[in-house]
Amino acid sequence: MKQLSLFNTEEYYQFPTELLEYTEHFLSENEASELEELLINTAPWKQRSQKMYDKMVLTPRLTAWYGDDARTYQLGGTLFPVNPWLPELWSLKQKIENASGYQFNSVLLNLYRDRNDSVAWHRDKESELGNRPVIASVSLGQVRNFDFRKVDDHSNKYSLPLQHGSLLIMKGDLQIDWEHRIAKSVFPMRPRINLTFRMIR
Repeated sequence: MKQLSLFNTEEYYQFPTELLEYTEHFLSENEASELEELLINTAPWKQRSQKMYDKMVLTPRLTAWYGDDARTYQLGGTLFPVNPWLPELWSLKQKIENASGYQFNSVLLNLYRDRNDSVAWHRDKESELGNRPVIASVSLGQVRNFDFRKVDDHSNKYSLPLQHGSLLIMKGDLQIDWEHRIAKSVFPMRPRINLTFRMIR
């Protein structure tokens, strides 16, 4: 997988390969479009609630879980019903594992319906993911910017536009030292699906 390059207005920065690996055309255009259409039409999408500033608010996106066991996962104190693997998702999991050498037992799907859907700054550091989790992220549909900022220096920010059919692997100390987000957009946006393959322990 090629090394990832990120740019901002002030300087050029090369993200180290021990944190990120990016493959722009991991899936072909046809493969990505067919999978996007299938998931938009068949996944059991739900809008969930989360606690923010002592209030329960609806998350500005839809989610669905698939995994090895058709049971309930607990992640960050929240219970998620898990659906059995679709053949297409199982095949994609195997393709990622063969290419990366990492193993996964579940995938969280996020559907960003339009420019108002987003995910706030966060780190994937739940205990169920282990100390330094490896997360493989496949993007389908609308290109959206994936933003990073250093935990101890919020002025240190970088952004990567995630392409249709691309694969981004996050690993090493990324979830310790960096936060990431998908921001709301001032421009019209078509739907985007993000598939994050994880190992739930």
